[in-house]
Order: sequence, then C-alpha cells, then structure tokens
Amino acid sequence: MSLVADRLNRISPSQTIVISTRARALKAEGRNIISLSAGEPDFNTPENIAQAAVKAIAAGQTRYTDVAGTPELRKAVAERFRLDSGLDYTPEEIIVSTGGKQIIYNAMMATLNPGDEAIIPAPCWVSYPDIVTLAEGVPVVVPCKRENGFRLQAEELEAAITPRTKWLFLNSPCNPTGVAYSAEDLRPLCDVLLRHPHVWIFTDDIYAKLVYDGFRPATFVEVEPRLRSRTVTMNGVSKAYAMTGWRIGFSGAPVELTKAMNKLQGQSTSNTCSIAQAAAVEALTGPQDFIQTMVDTYQGRRDMVVSMINQAKGMECAVPQGAFYVFPCIEKCLGKTSPGGKVLNTDEDFVTALLEEEGVAAVHGSAFMYPGYMRISYATDTQSLRDACTRIQRFCEGLL
Repeated sequence: MSLVADRLNRISPSQTIVISTRARALKAEGRNIISLSAGEPDFNTPENIAQAAVKAIAAGQTRYTDVAGTPELRKAVAERFRLDSGLDYTPEEIIVSTGGKQIIYNAMMATLNPGDEAIIPAPCWVSYPDIVTLAEGVPVVVPCKRENGFRLQAEELEAAITPRTKWLFLNSPCNPTGVAYSAEDLRPLCDVLLRHPHVWIFTDDIYAKLVYDGFRPATFVEVEPRLRSRTVTMNGVSKAYAMTGWRIGFSGAPVELTKAMNKLQGQSTSNTCSIAQAAAVEALTGPQDFIQTMVDTYQGRRDMVVSMINQAKGMECAVPQGAFYVFPCIEKCLGKTSPGGKVLNTDEDFVTALLEEEGVAAVHGSAFMYPGYMRISYATDTQSLRDACTRIQRFCEGLL
C-alpha cells in the first residue's frame, strides 16, 4: 500500500517554484544568476502597513480571529470592492484566506464533485488545473489564440461549455501574459454565460491595480450584475501592496458559497494570521499613492524589456496591459542548438539551457499550458533586467 494518496500523483509541483528553487541552488554554488521567474514585487511593504502590524502586536491582537477574518478586515474588503469596481458585497459575503491560492482551493473543494468541469483559458496560471484536479474536477483548458491577444472569445467559451461545466476561470490581468480584459471584452462572454445558468464564474483580479497606459480592467459582476449570484470575485494584497509574504487573499461571493468555504477553512487552516490581517486593514484603508509609484516603475521596466526582447534573434514579444510579466514567443528558437551544445526541442529545453548557460531564470510556456513561449517577470531592478535581457540576446544570437 502506497503512503502517498493517489490524488497527489495526478498533479505536479508548481513549475514556477521548481525554476526558482533551481536558480537559488545555482546562486548558492556561486553562479551569477538573475532570476526572472518569481511572481512577486521587488518593492518592500509600505512603512505605514508594516507599522500597523507592529501596533497590532503591541496591542495584543495575537489571538484567533473569526475563521473568515476579522470584522474590520471584511468591512475594509467590502469597501475596497465598492471603491475599486463598484461591487456591492456585504461583510457576510467576504472571506479572508491564507493567500489568493487558498481562496481558489476552498472554492473548488467546496463545490466540485467528481467529473465536474472547469473551463480554464490558456495561457493560464500554473495552479488552476492542478487545484481543479485535486478537487476531483476536470480542467478543460481552452487555448486562446495569439491573434486574439490571448483573450478568450465568446465562441470559444460557448464551444467549451457542456452539461458538466461548473466553473469558468478568468484572470485579468493575466499571469503569464499580462493581457487584461476591458468591459467591452467581457460583454460577449457575459452574454454567453447568461445563456448557461449552471456555469459559475471565478474571476481572479489579483493584478487588477497593476495596469498601464491608462487601461482600466473590468470584472464580471461590474459588467453584468445578473451574474453576481454565481460569481466569486477574488483579490488580495500580495501584488498591489507588495505583501506576498503576509499571505492575505480574499473574495466576495454569495453567502451560501462563502459559508461553505468558511466551513472548509474551519477544518483546515482556520483563520489567517491576525497580525497580517491588521496590516491588510491598513493597506486597504490607508494611503493608496504607493501603488501608482510602483505602477510607474513597472511600466518603465516593461517598455525596456519588451524592446530588448524584440531585439533578440528569433523572439517576438507583445506589449502587456498589466501585471509584471511578458510572454514572448520562442518558437523560432526551437529545433536549434544552444551555444553550450544543448538541442532545444521544447520550451523547457530553452529555459533550462538559458539558466545553465547564461544564468537567467525564466519559466517555460508549457507550465502555463501554452508551449512555444516563456514567461519573464520584470519585478526586479532595472539594471538586473537590462543585464538579463542582454544575456538573452547573446544566447539567442548563438543558437545554431
């Protein structure tokens, strides 16, 4: 009898974590490694947020909270949803979890029965399919065409829906492409969903504040309020407030589903850290000007990286609307031999050789269910980005 449950054999370790771990190991060996694989801001948490945590400790806010989060934080989340997107959630419809990933896990575990399907537009974040699989659901990955800007089209959604469809995932801005959906982009999808009332929507808006060039992303309930009764709107403080390590994610959803997620969380992690919750209250209710400063910095980095990657032989890179990733096509580089002699049959071969030979860590597109591409994070300092892009250009120039 195997010790490890069969369900774990159906999923893989997070590929972004695998690449980051290998990069750290090479760095520990003394290699000069520039890691562009991690999905977290390189900014420190703003001082007012950090001080709110210190004050919470001094005030003795170190005990268990309600499983769904403190009343103060749930109220702050509801108000932030209202201010940012015009969404009208009550605190009873809010749950706070240990990062956005737990929100996704809770929602899928609370709702999926064996064989239920979840539609996942690709390229997609690496964890969506595996979380669905863990919950005994069936991930239905729908490749979104490059010529459509990697956005899911209404006819593609319609074709993917079956009587077993339970969920549609949508991440905007998207990890890994940085592609975002406007209200006009979402309207045709909403029309399809109105024709299929058995399909629920999980909208992952974790990067919604990190957008450029004046773009304004929209979210489903904002565009079509009639979908509110079957939508989970997820967000958190990790990306917009540089608080990845604080582990605070949250969602707004109908009370019935929020109660189910609360029940599951009560038998797993229970409440998230009380100190982190106090810090999150300050993040959501305090000054917001830090975000624009961060966005301006990211936009400058984005423009530099896109320009330099497009100068690399065989690579093509679109300009993303949001997040802090670019997703260049490397198909013209495959089938060649690296300067170090490695045959590059796949995108994973490409990023592995790039790491080993040039010391640049990126993530292959296949990890995001979209082979022939790679993801580069520009959430690192400008000089490191410039050096990394120069190394990528040199690597591509040397392909035979």
